Amino acid sequence: MNTQANLASRPSKEQVIYANILVIGVWIGLGILFLTYAIYVSGILPSHVDMMLVTQNWDKGVNEYLAITHSPHGLGWLALMGKGDFLNYLGFAFLALLTIVCYLVLVKGYFAKKDWIYAGIAILEILVLSLAASGLLGGGGH
Repeated sequence: MNTQANLASRPSKEQVIYANILVIGVWIGLGILFLTYAIYVSGILPSHVDMMLVTQNWDKGVNEYLAITHSPHGLGWLALMGKGDFLNYLGFAFLALLTIVCYLVLVKGYFAKKDWIYAGIAILEILVLSLAASGLLGGGGH
């Protein structure tokens, strides 16, 4: 009985791969964030929004801030990757996509095991995360 309980409490191969991808990915993401922030504060790349303009408009709502700073919304930041302040988004986007990549590993494993319920749940999770990240729901402003 103890052997069965011990085997049941061990993580599956997919869960171990998920965890390994997550650990490595988080460290890579943190490295990207550190590097892009260093580029931003050093001034190697020019900023899209001057720091004085940022501090003068901290109290504004998102839509008003975007209008004042002429900043894009949604995926418009991709066009500004050459600007130091928008280059920082690269690390955040990487970290946000990391969970979806990890779920794809789970889906593959669940299909291999013919565990349709968990495969379906993982696919639904990927769809929900993708929909939320897409901005189609219109959230994020205040």
